[in-house]
Parts: sequence; C-alpha cells; structure tokens
Amino acid sequence: MAERLLKGPFTVDDYHRMAELGILDEDDRVELLDGQVVEMTPIGPEHAGCVDALTTLLSRRVGDTAVVRVQNPLILGTRWEPQPDVALLRPRADGYRTAHPGAGDVLLVIEVADTTAGSDRDVKLPLYARAGIAEAWLVDLAADVIEVHRQPGLEGYREVHTLRRGDTLSALLLPASSIPVDDVL
Repeated sequence: MAERLLKGPFTVDDYHRMAELGILDEDDRVELLDGQVVEMTPIGPEHAGCVDALTTLLSRRVGDTAVVRVQNPLILGTRWEPQPDVALLRPRADGYRTAHPGAGDVLLVIEVADTTAGSDRDVKLPLYARAGIAEAWLVDLAADVIEVHRQPGLEGYREVHTLRRGDTLSALLLPASSIPVDDVL
C-alpha cells in the first residue's frame, strides 16, 4: 500500500470534512484505511484493462439483480472507507445517491492487484472479512491467479481458493455470474 499522507487517526466524518474544507479533493487518489488517509497506487494499463473486463463481464451477467460499482467508496466502520476496484451491491431505491454503501449492501468485493497483492491481502481482505462481506476476490495479475475468499470472520476469511486459467469463477450470492478466469486475467 502507498504511504500515509496525513497523520491520523481520522474517522469517516473527519475524512469527509477534509474534503469539504478543500484539504482533500475529488482528484486525490486516496482512501481511508484504519483511520489513515492513504495514497492509492497509480493505475497501470493492465490493472485498468482488468477492471474494465470485470465491469463488462459482471454487468452482462448480473443485469438488474445487482449494481456494479467501480472504484467508489464503501463505508465499513467509523475509520474505514476503502475504494475497492469493483463491488457488486444489492440494488437500492436511491441508487446509492444519498449515502455510500455499507457492508450489508455488498454482495461481492473485488481487488485487482498488479503491484499491491500483498497489502491488499494483508490489509483490505481482513477488513472486508471483519465487516462481514461474504465474498472477496483478489485478482493477482503478477501471479496470474484469482483468489476467492469466503466465510468471513474476525480473523479474516476462513476459506480461500486459488483459481487459475482454465477455471471458472462464480460469485456465492450471484450463482448466475459464472465467468471463465481467462476472461478476467
């Protein structure tokens, strides 16, 4: 994960207030992780292309049964506002225009990593598990694999499967979302 930008800890409310005051702006590539404002790694072409592929594939498969949200915030506690690469959310009447989604809204969260697999695995995935998100995928571009994490708990996900080219992905809460791993990698 990139470096901490401001000395915290901060709450989500503090983080939003910093934006209101102009300390942070919408062009800053930052997220709030455990009360720390952390700079996100620049997005390279392989990472961007993978996120685009996931967005297209998931949008086609889930239709109106879920909202495909790309690189936008989730509020997962008083000191956590990560921005996963892709999240599948339960549809909501307001279209998430009145408030960011919380853990109860998330069907699946996906992190794509070309250089950040270790920190995603050590920081973000345990956060998603503690928040009770049923399933998280880590697309590890450097290793050419996708890790499927399920059965969340306070210590992390208790079930992890590593999928390789030739395998097929299927989201636990969206069984109709079967996707060939090759289409993602």
